[in-house]
Amino acid sequence: MHNNDLVLIENLIERYQIASENEDFFMLENTWAVDGQISLIGTDSHEKLIGWQAIKNAFGKQFSLVSDMLIATDDLKINLNSSGTTAWFSQRMNYNFIYGETAHELEGLRLTGVANKTGGEWKLVQIHLSVPAQVNIGRP
Repeated sequence: MHNNDLVLIENLIERYQIASENEDFFMLENTWAVDGQISLIGTDSHEKLIGWQAIKNAFGKQFSLVSDMLIATDDLKINLNSSGTTAWFSQRMNYNFIYGETAHELEGLRLTGVANKTGGEWKLVQIHLSVPAQVNIGRP
């Protein structure tokens, strides 16, 4: 693995999260490969966003509904393909935010994604955010 690439990918993921917390569209756009067929799959069943404009619109809606977002992460895992041009990653996250006048916390979210290296720069091409379900299979 290319250690420098791993650091750059980790920095990319961190910038994506900081941009989300700060409601920073410019920083968000700078983390995505906006010229490609990028995708973001959200936590609602209808949230399959293709292209930068759809992703930007979804963030705009989120930013208008919530405030004071704080994202805490752990267990980041990054893998690189053999040519060092594609990476996939996963991590766990907790979201804290204000919706209306009430504080909320979502724990144990899972973020997975893919980043591509083009022209020496890493950019996101796919993100999937999921919320753990409470499935009671095998429990009395």
